[in-house]
Amino acid sequence: MSANITKEYTNGEITVVWKPTTCIHSEKCWRGLSSVFNPKGKPWINVEGTSSEEIMKQIDQCPSGALSYYKNSEGKSATLDVSELTKIEVIPNGPVRVHGDIEITHSNGAVEKRERITASCRCGMSSNKPYCDGTHKREGWQES
Repeated sequence: MSANITKEYTNGEITVVWKPTTCIHSEKCWRGLSSVFNPKGKPWINVEGTSSEEIMKQIDQCPSGALSYYKNSEGKSATLDVSELTKIEVIPNGPVRVHGDIEITHSNGAVEKRERITASCRCGMSSNKPYCDGTHKREGWQES
């Protein structure tokens, strides 16, 4: 299991949280809001690039949950509202996404809590199993 690295970027109003080991490299963030998300930039997230509302709207489209945010006025413990009903979504030619907070017990007995969205590997090629790392896209995997 990879290290649980978390990076935070704030503009004073919101804090963007990035978990790189969770990212499946769908490119939705930077293709949708390149003024904030620039993979060639250092740092790659510029929270001054547009309004907090636009940043939150784009982050809500992150398929893996690698990007999240919290409003500084509400504090870190206030997370995106998740329905009581856990939702599981099979992405065509992609991962299985679980929407909601979950607890995963790994084969070695380690227990891990995941929040908001978790993308699980369906193709078997991920180097970050049981999570999707985007290998299916690079390898052209198609479901049968």
